[in-house]
Amino acid sequence: MPFAAISYRVRPGHEDEIAQIFAGFRRVSSPTLVNDQGEQVGKLLGTAVFVKDDVLVRIIHYEGEFAAVAGHMAQQRGVHLLEQALAPFLAESRDTATADGFQAYFADATMRCVSQLSLADLPAGG
Repeated sequence: MPFAAISYRVRPGHEDEIAQIFAGFRRVSSPTLVNDQGEQVGKLLGTAVFVKDDVLVRIIHYEGEFAAVAGHMAQQRGVHLLEQALAPFLAESRDTATADGFQAYFADATMRCVSQLSLADLPAGG
């Protein structure tokens, strides 16, 4: 089951304020990801957020189609409330108020994956 990472450049020195914003985050309404035809194409399994100095990274654990993750999150009110609260702490402003704007930023901020290992990758007997 894959992971993805979304990066944010934030203003340094605001780690505590950013942590408070994420502490109050409301989970998405459903973990089920669907395509434009309403068919299930995946599931959000979990998220984690890390911040240090001027970098914030959101890790997303999912199964299925990653493209559906951005579309799903763009429709969630809690995600938009979080984005609004986070805006004053961002190093660069961005448009995430609309679903299209959110998806464009999400695509641009997705970090390149260089390695993902799991128990399934262990040699037999390992």
